[in-house]
Amino acid sequence: MQRHLPEAALYETVAERLRQRILGHQLGPGSWIDGQALAIEFGISRTPLREALKVLASEGLVTMKLRRGAYVTEVSTRDLTEVFHLLGLLEGDAAATVARHASPEQLHELEGLHLELEACVHDRDRFFAANERFHLRLFDIADNRWGKQVMIDLRKVMKLNRHHSLFKQGRVEASLLEHRNLLAALLGRQPAQAQRLMREHIAHGEEAAKLPVTA
Repeated sequence: MQRHLPEAALYETVAERLRQRILGHQLGPGSWIDGQALAIEFGISRTPLREALKVLASEGLVTMKLRRGAYVTEVSTRDLTEVFHLLGLLEGDAAATVARHASPEQLHELEGLHLELEACVHDRDRFFAANERFHLRLFDIADNRWGKQVMIDLRKVMKLNRHHSLFKQGRVEASLLEHRNLLAALLGRQPAQAQRLMREHIAHGEEAAKLPVTA
């Protein structure tokens, strides 16, 4: 029996379902998005689907091609370079702000999030989720909501890469060591050091994202 999506904010519900398929690579980069088939599957008209695709296009996840329809965005080497460069600037500044202004309670919270990373180093999916929580919380503590929104969109584009950098051989362990050093700079209230380490952390992620998969 066909299940219909709720009417409230229907296009947002559709956008989220498509977003998860794209980020989970069920719809791979370059894939054509069959609007007719999806409308039938979701039990909706084409209107909310079109609105959902506009949302995903604004996030950089979908590319609209004239007279050809919607496609999952393909990420080039240049795209990755630009995304990681911007992430390094934004997250480096956020780390410096946190080292300078965070309360002891907030630093303790970051320390707890880091311990979650330590606990799931052998589970890449859990490590990936914990890593995202750490980086998002850093922006919350820095109280930079615009920077956080840009960072979230940039990380979505980064995840379009077929093989995310954290899934490269040895990258999880290296990332964890970088987080340890970053946390030490944050706890030691060393803004310049925290900024430098965060930018290096992002740069190392970029290097790994461009390497062939060996595991």
